[in-house]
Amino acid sequence: MTLSFWRYLHLALAVFSSVFLFLAATTGIILAVDAVCEKTPPYKVGHFDTITLQESLPNLRKIYPEITELSIDHNQFVTLQAIDKEGNDVHAYIDPTTGKILGKASKKSNFIQWITSLHRSLFLHETGRILIGINSFILVLIALTGLVLVVKRQKGIRKFFSKIVKDYFAQYYHVVLGRIALVPILIIALSGTYLSLNRFQAFDSKETKKAPVEATSDSKFDFKNTPLSEVKKIEFPFSDDEEDFYIFELNDRKIEVNQYSYEILKNEPYATSALLSELSLDLHTGRANMAWAFILALASANILFFIYSGFAMTFKRRAVRIKNKFKATESKHILLVGSENGSSLRFANAIYKQLIGQGETAFISQMNEYQSYPKAENLIVFSSTYGLGDAPSNATKFENLVHQIPQNQNINYSVVGFGSKSYPDFCGYAKKIDIELANKNWANRLLDVQTVNDKSAEEFVNWVKLWNAKTNFSLSTTPSLYNTVPNSLQKFMVVNKTEVTASDQTFLITFKTSIACPFTSGDLLAIYPNNDNRERLYSIANNNGMLQLAIKLHPHGLGSGFLHNLKIGDTIKARIVNNPAFHLPKKAKEVVLISNGTGIAPFLGMIAQNKKNTPIHLYSGFRQENETTLYYQNFANRMFQKKRLVHFHLAFSREKDHHYVMDLVKRDETFFANLLENGGHIMICGALKMQFDVENVLDAICLAHHNKTLSEYIGKGQILTDCY
Repeated sequence: MTLSFWRYLHLALAVFSSVFLFLAATTGIILAVDAVCEKTPPYKVGHFDTITLQESLPNLRKIYPEITELSIDHNQFVTLQAIDKEGNDVHAYIDPTTGKILGKASKKSNFIQWITSLHRSLFLHETGRILIGINSFILVLIALTGLVLVVKRQKGIRKFFSKIVKDYFAQYYHVVLGRIALVPILIIALSGTYLSLNRFQAFDSKETKKAPVEATSDSKFDFKNTPLSEVKKIEFPFSDDEEDFYIFELNDRKIEVNQYSYEILKNEPYATSALLSELSLDLHTGRANMAWAFILALASANILFFIYSGFAMTFKRRAVRIKNKFKATESKHILLVGSENGSSLRFANAIYKQLIGQGETAFISQMNEYQSYPKAENLIVFSSTYGLGDAPSNATKFENLVHQIPQNQNINYSVVGFGSKSYPDFCGYAKKIDIELANKNWANRLLDVQTVNDKSAEEFVNWVKLWNAKTNFSLSTTPSLYNTVPNSLQKFMVVNKTEVTASDQTFLITFKTSIACPFTSGDLLAIYPNNDNRERLYSIANNNGMLQLAIKLHPHGLGSGFLHNLKIGDTIKARIVNNPAFHLPKKAKEVVLISNGTGIAPFLGMIAQNKKNTPIHLYSGFRQENETTLYYQNFANRMFQKKRLVHFHLAFSREKDHHYVMDLVKRDETFFANLLENGGHIMICGALKMQFDVENVLDAICLAHHNKTLSEYIGKGQILTDCY
């Protein structure tokens, strides 16, 4: 099944159940918080799990001459219903060993009872329970279709937690939080579905119902060794008459016990469905565990966020759509768009509007809607690339359609690809489409395939200029026409900056912000040098609460030139991009940091923040020894003294005894082999080529020493990368 099928199914299920899910998630948060709060009163005694019935019941009977019932709830609070020696009715939480009253037993507040009813049945009684059950099952399907979408997007379950391209807030966190919250949400949905089905006895059968077992005369209940934690409720004998007996409701069965001989008179095991119902109730409510109740509250909050972000993504995709003024069969210019999140469509729409404004007949549609165009003279394909060189969801049928539907006249075509050079398959699908069209006898390549990196309006304008020259049109070549200004930016002020020299083109720049802006080393700073949507991302070091970047000044470099021209006291507008996949692991046994060039930047902050003195080894490669590398060496010496760094290994590729950082890894192969096998972590930051070279060396080391591939350690989360 295609990606589009799963996306539309996921959306349809979410739309259908959105109101119910909103109510269920909102009330679920309240009930989960209540489950956490109800465990805070001191009604549970210490060492509860070790208290036996023999240690408890005789003492209670001495203190309270008439006991009706003793019950233990999911919090392990013991509630007693009895009459004391003064003849007073007692209904309170007690210490089961001393009989001391700890607090008055009370029912849930009217508000919580109201919320519970709303959560369970929407105040519609049995009809409401059916609706809630159906929507619980729909939530299962939503979670599973979401899982399929992530797996398809990441090209397999093994890459489930690999990096997600951040197009915009709602899209990015919908996927990231979806991966994190998947298991709790599935548990909520499955347990809710089971409870609803069990409510209507869907699982009752001869196999699950167990008949009471009459006990033999020599079977006795072990008061001495039965812990109180295995008991739910005890109904005490009504009188001292031998015919009156105890009724024990245990975790797995119900028994009747002679009050003098302790003989078991009747043994009634619970049905399997009843036991599963209790487990489902524990899982669905968090009543038995405070930590799980807190997780349920977060998962329910995530459901609310998914409702928002899912609709935001849908509206964003639809917002850039426009109605065609002309039909496909009467248009001279055909614009086809392959776009996963609407970015490519935005550029195509700008071209479409200009063509219409100049009196041309033009038609714009998705690549999956390719058809015969009898009057077309120009075909322009705007396509992003999805995953590793694959088609975006609205272009998956395009290649087959092109084979099936030939055009009856010669058409000039041009392909514009959109992507990010951070990925090896940069504009891979656009290049593939360009070749496909070149092989059609009706298609005349007007221009070589043009690529646009990071939604760059400047690079897109390069294509516009070439297309204008070939067609004698005068489409706008002003970049601002194709830009969108990013929202929600914060101000950052330069507080320190080093200078570049003739021999060293690297500089350090430090920012501070006037408002609370939580970040950690390994996060990213997104800057916008042209005040447009063209983003430049730089790894951050947290330097005593300030943002520090290491920048290599490139000739004509847009981002590096912009930062280099800043002076102390200047401010810029930027934003923090959280990058949790590249934070220093909190529970790491030992960590190796590998970088080249300015990739060392986040590692400086990680080492400085290593207050737990986790063993850290730094391997860094540079072109030559200079003022900047001397700064790094001085920094390393300070960290040695504070025991935050164990070793600092340097490689210089353009010195007399030249070698690369991967050569250092080869040299210390035994150390790296042992590190990975013993659960250590390796973090890599810098150029993509360096990353590939280092990973190839590590792969060979793993095979030679442990007969394993590096991918096994990557799968365990021991290799973390942030390269460009």
